This record gives sequence, structure tokens and C-alpha cells, in this order.
Amino acid sequence: MLKKLILAGFICSALAACGPYTSTTTSYINTYITSDPSGAMVIYGGKTIGTTPCIVNMPVKTTITAAGGSLKNMNYTTSVTPWEITFVKDGITESASYAPNALPVENGKANVDYTFSQAAYMKDPTIMAGEADNMVSRDAPGQTALERTVLRWYFDSDPRGARIYWRVISSIPHIVKNTNEAYLMTTPFEETRSFNILGLTYENSRDVQIEIKASKRGYEDQVKRYNVRQAIDQQEISGFFELVPKPEEE
Repeated sequence: MLKKLILAGFICSALAACGPYTSTTTSYINTYITSDPSGAMVIYGGKTIGTTPCIVNMPVKTTITAAGGSLKNMNYTTSVTPWEITFVKDGITESASYAPNALPVENGKANVDYTFSQAAYMKDPTIMAGEADNMVSRDAPGQTALERTVLRWYFDSDPRGARIYWRVISSIPHIVKNTNEAYLMTTPFEETRSFNILGLTYENSRDVQIEIKASKRGYEDQVKRYNVRQAIDQQEISGFFELVPKPEEE
């Protein structure tokens, strides 16, 4: 009954108007947005709404237009505003348009799945099958190939005896957390160890850096940063610090 009253009111408004009558309504639907590769920033309406994979509440804007001089020849047209979504990852920006009413819906959620077309994101042959998005987890330690990948860590300085600290710097902190500094030992430092960083995958390791700081009394601190994915490919993270004396206080 309520729907009939609303439709009747809409028809009366259309007949009273000199021209076509337009009515716009907005509803919302939970939408599961994924991408290949994952970890892409999702932009809609000029705002960042998440990083894949993510679930967001997307607007469905429906416009109904009625035109005609009488009730008998009244014509109705319905249109749904498409979603213009931009995906950004590692400097690569691509966009796609989606019709909300044409998307598959499962368990009350619409599904958007985007695959980057850039050659930089074709399947990486250096990654073991099934390991690209296999994440280091506290619940299943040691279960990923990434955790079993051992790298050589080597740092030296002149003069020697500098304290070496390291920390994680992440551009995706909602997945891989930034960490506080942790002490390793003094230079010369050499060790074999893996990147046991929670949330890290081969795919998102491009978005994570390791910061190494050398500190020695009487000398300026020095910092170097290393991309985790590059370090994995090279099987090594190493550096040399030429320490600079602090200026003497007058």
C-alpha cells in the first residue's frame, strides 16, 4: 500500500510539472573489493576508501525520470550511476567503471575484482606457486616460504664499534605494522636471518622497508633504508657506514 501511495505521488508530481519529472534515491550496499595484485589503494569520489582486499559501503544512486502529458502515455526511465573507481599500487594508477546493478552479489555483498593490466604486475616467476599472497602470521608461524627464506645481514662501519639498530617502515601500516627500533649488536655485524615480519607477503614486500641505524658516541647517527622485496631478491641486506664526528662544542 505504501509503495502505491509513493508511486501515485510521483505520478501526480510528473503530471503537474511542465516537463519531465526526475526523482533520485540513494541506497547503500556492502561491497567486497579485491585486486590482483592485492594491496592496491582504492579511490572513489576523490577519496581513498580502502586497500584491497577491503569491504566498503558503496552508494547506489538510482534516478527515475517520468515524461508524458497524461497518465496513459506516461513513460518511465530508470538509470543507475556507475562507480568510477581508481586503483593505485607502487606508482601504477588504473581506473575502471562498474554498474552497481550488474555486479555479482553473494551473501548480501556486491563483488568488485580488478586485475592490473600493467606488465609490472604480471605473475612473478621468481615467486613459488601459491606463495605470492601467503602472509606471515602469528597464528601459523614458520608456514610461509618467505619465513624460510634466509638472508645475509652484514653491516660494518669506520670506526667500528657502532651500535646497529633496525626497524620496519611500512607504507601499508594497516597490513604490516611499523615497529620501534630494535638493537642488533655492534659493528662489524654479520648474521643470517629471515624477515619474520607479521603481515608480510612476497607481493606486499614492495611496500615495506627496513631502516638500519648506526650509532656511536661522539659521532653523528647514520641511517640507511632497504626495500624488503629487493633484499629478498638479492638474498642480502648489507651496508657500510662512514661515521662523521660530531662538531666539538665551544
